[in-house]
Amino acid sequence: MKNKLQLLLCTGLFVFIQVLGNAQINKNQQFLKNIGTVDSLYSETLKEYREIYVQLPDTYNPKNNKKYPVAYILDGEVLLPTVTNFQSFYSGGFTPEMVLVGISNANNRTRDLTTSKITEKYGMPFNEENGEANNFSKFMEAELIPFIEENYPVTGFRTLIGHSYGGLFVIYTLINHPHLFANYLAIDPSLDWDNQKLLNGTKEKFANNNYTGKSLFMSLNGQLNMQDPTVTIDNVMQDTTDFTVFARSNISFSNLVKQNSKNGLAYQWKLYPRDIHGTIPFPSIMDGLLFDFEWYQMESTDKFNSPTTSKEELFNIVKYRAKKLKNYFGYGVPPYPEELLNALGYMSLDMEQTQKSKQFFEFVIEYYPNNSNSYNSMSEYYERINDFENALKFATKAYEIEPNDYYKKRLETLKKNN
Repeated sequence: MKNKLQLLLCTGLFVFIQVLGNAQINKNQQFLKNIGTVDSLYSETLKEYREIYVQLPDTYNPKNNKKYPVAYILDGEVLLPTVTNFQSFYSGGFTPEMVLVGISNANNRTRDLTTSKITEKYGMPFNEENGEANNFSKFMEAELIPFIEENYPVTGFRTLIGHSYGGLFVIYTLINHPHLFANYLAIDPSLDWDNQKLLNGTKEKFANNNYTGKSLFMSLNGQLNMQDPTVTIDNVMQDTTDFTVFARSNISFSNLVKQNSKNGLAYQWKLYPRDIHGTIPFPSIMDGLLFDFEWYQMESTDKFNSPTTSKEELFNIVKYRAKKLKNYFGYGVPPYPEELLNALGYMSLDMEQTQKSKQFFEFVIEYYPNNSNSYNSMSEYYERINDFENALKFATKAYEIEPNDYYKKRLETLKKNN
């Protein structure tokens, strides 16, 4: 019996782990078509078509009518594959499953993502069109977000991700349009733009605005001065040359956020000493999303795998998580994946802890009421304890939802035992 119990616990833990389980743009973008759907919309605001790339979660099933949080990714041609790869490893247990929307910024990037107009940069003429972030923000709010919400299975819980000028736009959006997104991920943002104009104009807003429920992760690459390796994080703020203004702007903004911590913004800043501007998106996306969704990560996982955890304690853990997620998302969501609750139900059943097993299967029905498997699991529970009347009742419900051959044969078998 002891060996059997150890095997069941190991198997259950394995199932639990399984469930939780400025670059060159490829001009033909074939790789993006293998990741998500290529779509586009015409913008009256921008007076042009804008291409987007939409990646749906692996578990997406249009029959379920399930909606997901959504992440908008600037420079989608470059960054969407990295976010997709991250999600393939971390979603479900560390971050929620999300619809990923990569926004093309291959054309008019400087125009759309920079926050004020300039004619010179570091003493040199600057003739590229720029300073239209406000217009691009209008496009996102009035056209892109409604387009995504009308055509894809998304909720109103949004995350914005951007690098370099995209990071500058992320900070601009947080300051001027904080209602648009819940999470902000600014990767090595170009806060040196226009002699730090955005930075210098935000002090009053950060002191007075309420950012409760908002989260910002910001990163800085380790190449603080491309010409002087003696400049480090410890002395960079004492340097006054143009070679360090990028880093100093980043650090100054971070200090401003920290000085106004009472405004409710959840904030984390991280230096990547071994990365440069072109490589920092990769680690920042991982760390940033883990921070922005830190509250989503599962708690008390050890309790599920311990046979000594009481039924009442397990009930409280599940209900606590359901309440916590609703508070953050603003709407109710199942606290755990259906597969996990089902696996825990069968694991408890195999350990002959029938009341725990029944409770897990009840949770499956409560949180996934339109899934035929939810009722089939409860049917199998009753069949295991020789209650064929209730087994038939729940098998019938499963068949009503999904009238397939498997459920039909189960019904025939159960009717013979009644």
